[in-house]
Amino acid sequence: MTDSSTPLGIMTGRGPTVLWNDSATKSELATSISWGAVGATCNPVIALSSIRSDLPRWTARIAELGHEMPEASESEIGWKVVEEVSLDAATLLLPAFEKYEGRNGRLSMQTDPRLARKADALVAQAEYFSRLAPNIIVKVPATAVGVTAIEEATYRGVSINVTVSFTHAQVLATGEAIERGLTRREAEGKDISTMGPVVTLMVGRLDDWLKTAYERDQLCFDPGYLEWAGVATLKRAYEEFKARGLRARLLVAAFRNTLQISEFIGGDVVISPPFSWQQRYQNGGSAEPRMDIPVAPRILDALRTMPEFRKAYEPEGLTPDEFLTYGATARTLRQFLTADEELDQIVRDILIPAP
Repeated sequence: MTDSSTPLGIMTGRGPTVLWNDSATKSELATSISWGAVGATCNPVIALSSIRSDLPRWTARIAELGHEMPEASESEIGWKVVEEVSLDAATLLLPAFEKYEGRNGRLSMQTDPRLARKADALVAQAEYFSRLAPNIIVKVPATAVGVTAIEEATYRGVSINVTVSFTHAQVLATGEAIERGLTRREAEGKDISTMGPVVTLMVGRLDDWLKTAYERDQLCFDPGYLEWAGVATLKRAYEEFKARGLRARLLVAAFRNTLQISEFIGGDVVISPPFSWQQRYQNGGSAEPRMDIPVAPRILDALRTMPEFRKAYEPEGLTPDEFLTYGATARTLRQFLTADEELDQIVRDILIPAP
């Protein structure tokens, strides 16, 4: 049962803002649901963390899968475990899925980052994941290839969660792709009533990249202003989504400070902090609506002196062909690929123990 007296319970108990848990670990998700969470997410890094948090269980399961799938590669076995981690979490969210008729109550599964350059492969995996449980939402990266895959998968009835997304240009391009997919379905009389697409903006990872660029480019304004960069970008994108009538919701992820919760309350958005941030917020975070309060002009003026911020903040700051090479995108995709490799290594060590 949701505790409506806590800051997170208050936040999710009034207005359109909802909480999703940025973790698929069952114990964390169950607690988050008690605080008001109505969704959750998984990606290669999160899945790896979930497996390591209950390694005896998953070690035994990987050994079983090795016998059940004798010709499978380490990667295929690893991704089978990711499926099972995700389905454990999806089961906990089914009541919310039914309550919200598909808009919430979803578990995000991420497509394999090794497929990021293959639109057809991304669509095929998205369709496969969406059939594993009724409340699966599928993550596809915000790259030029991803934009193509997102439209087609949406048309085929997959609820999409856009990921690896850090800029206004990326969320607009992918939000429009979802809209095209929905419109194509409607034109053919296909149902969209229970679809619940979201477009993620990884605000903290954007801030991380801008802090790197600030040092690299030897800039000299108040570095505290960098904590507002992701907030400013999300708020501007939110207004543009409303102006264009895009039906996908924005989802806020990759938290680095409490602004990235408090500044978005009151908006029709999903806030998806890691469990550790939810614990901190339970100690007394603000639950007052602030989405419509703009970032201070002096902060925006300083941030606009940064070319890398302008690329993120402006609606046309990047072309789709530039999405993949934007610093935050490249960093994050590489991190997800590294997590894939680490999961392969875990499987290898279980199936072929070191002598």
